[in-house]
Amino acid sequence: MQISRRRIIRAAGVSLALPSLDVFRPKPAYGESSKVTPRRMVCICAPLGFHPADFFPQKTGRDYELSPYLELLRGHREDFSVISGLSGISGGHQAIDGFLTGISGAGQPGIRNGISVDQFAAQHIGDQTRFSSLALSEQGLGLSWTRTGARVPAHTSPARLFAEMFLEGSADQRQAKLLDLQQRRSVLDDVREQANSMRATLGKDDRNTLDEYLESIRELEQRLVIDEQWVKTPKPTVAVDPPNDISNKSDLIGRTKLLFDLTHLAIQTDSTRLITIMLSGTTSSPPIEGVTLGHHDLSHHGKDPGKLAQLRIIESECLKVFHDLVAKLKRSREGDATLLDRTMVYLGSNLGDASSHSTKNLPILLAGGGFQHGRHLAFTSNQAPPLCNLYVSMLQRLGIEVDTFNSGTGTLSGLLPKS
Repeated sequence: MQISRRRIIRAAGVSLALPSLDVFRPKPAYGESSKVTPRRMVCICAPLGFHPADFFPQKTGRDYELSPYLELLRGHREDFSVISGLSGISGGHQAIDGFLTGISGAGQPGIRNGISVDQFAAQHIGDQTRFSSLALSEQGLGLSWTRTGARVPAHTSPARLFAEMFLEGSADQRQAKLLDLQQRRSVLDDVREQANSMRATLGKDDRNTLDEYLESIRELEQRLVIDEQWVKTPKPTVAVDPPNDISNKSDLIGRTKLLFDLTHLAIQTDSTRLITIMLSGTTSSPPIEGVTLGHHDLSHHGKDPGKLAQLRIIESECLKVFHDLVAKLKRSREGDATLLDRTMVYLGSNLGDASSHSTKNLPILLAGGGFQHGRHLAFTSNQAPPLCNLYVSMLQRLGIEVDTFNSGTGTLSGLLPKS
């Protein structure tokens, strides 16, 4: 008998490619104490990269001189590391699909993507918060991928996400949500029963495949149970007004600020510990003084001095907004530490040089998270570690015991945690 996976998925009515939950255990409600030190990760991708000559320092180690772009972060020099020379992804613009998976060629025909680092982490720590992870995006598609190679839908409306995180809704709405979750669990019961009925007629390989499928159902059921608990738990309150969405898609700085503000609130309230953010690469001119062309056009400057001058304006503004996010996290305290101490903020790109579509020498900044910072970690082309080695280090900092991740072969040399 042949398994009809498509039929089972239609019966479920929900995606089964969600983060797994190792164990189910009650978690403290928001505001209650926990013995586990929360550690968090924010991954941000600038899909058009940063002009290498203005981003990378000339010297390596601790005594490097700040590049023009890094000069904008001078006040946090000891809070971040700049990393150059990593390898591991290919495909030009399409390499965006491999940014958090490290799968070379992801996004191209015939290449199956792998799980992204945030979703891998969510399998281990996603059950500790109301949202196992949050995928945010300025341009529709997000950065997160499930273990089956499916893209995780991204939040594109800050206003709707704010309401989902902080506005309670009416009693009827909460009851409707509980009923929906219960109905999904009931459907999964039926799906599991159907799948189990096939098992005795299958060969060994098909039984193994079916067992993996049933494990996915079990994991989703566990997440639905946790979601029911969170529906019954009051949402955190924040002393800020709900944001208004910016309809102008070319306003990349304004839209980035909204997402970064929500990121700070989500971390501050421990609503989630894993966030990915896809920034924008607009084709129309952004409302920034001194800029008359679209960001995408400027990033493909062909060394034209006029385009480079405008590109520097846009990229400088982007780094100023990144600075503000880092500063907010550093000002916010959680117990005996700052939120920045407990939050890795990773800014990078799938492109090393957008003008030539090169994926070599990716621009990477890693701030906070309890690492020893203040260095330029530079790797030569003949000794370039894979991008995923960085992700192994980040996963370990989250408390996840792994030695490899996708193409990663170990931790990133020179990136050390604080003692």
